Amino acid sequence: MFTSVLMIEKPLTSEDVEFVTTLHGDENVAFVVLMQPRGDQADVLLRAIDDVAIGDLKDAVKEGDEPEGRAAKAPAERALDNSLAALRAAGSEAVGQVVEDHPLDKLKAVVDEAKADEVIVLTAPHYVEEFFHRDWASRARHKVGVPVLKLFAHSE
Repeated sequence: MFTSVLMIEKPLTSEDVEFVTTLHGDENVAFVVLMQPRGDQADVLLRAIDDVAIGDLKDAVKEGDEPEGRAAKAPAERALDNSLAALRAAGSEAVGQVVEDHPLDKLKAVVDEAKADEVIVLTAPHYVEEFFHRDWASRARHKVGVPVLKLFAHSE
């Protein structure tokens, strides 16, 4: 069985589930999902610039309103539960956890523990972070020792 560690920051949409569960054709895939609440992941200014860059001015204005720290954990746990249920409904094995601190250290530990074959980083575009190689995929490539695939999540 092929094992993928899937890093997400928002609940998976049905399109996301179909996308990641069909990446390897008919091969059975087990997922270890790491949910990192976006409020803890990046600087608010960088996220607002990303929103402006893609023409999403409403979200740029709301960036400071995202829950952070403990307030972000409950919504992240619900998003994780929904995402795991969707992956299982699609026929995949799926376990996961919310990552509160040191997401890249946690990613490395999970990759090693699960003997993962790859990491999939599935997030919204973060153009500024990607340009400066501060996004998860860029930083993970130097840390985990397995292929890292960067995919853009579908929006609802």
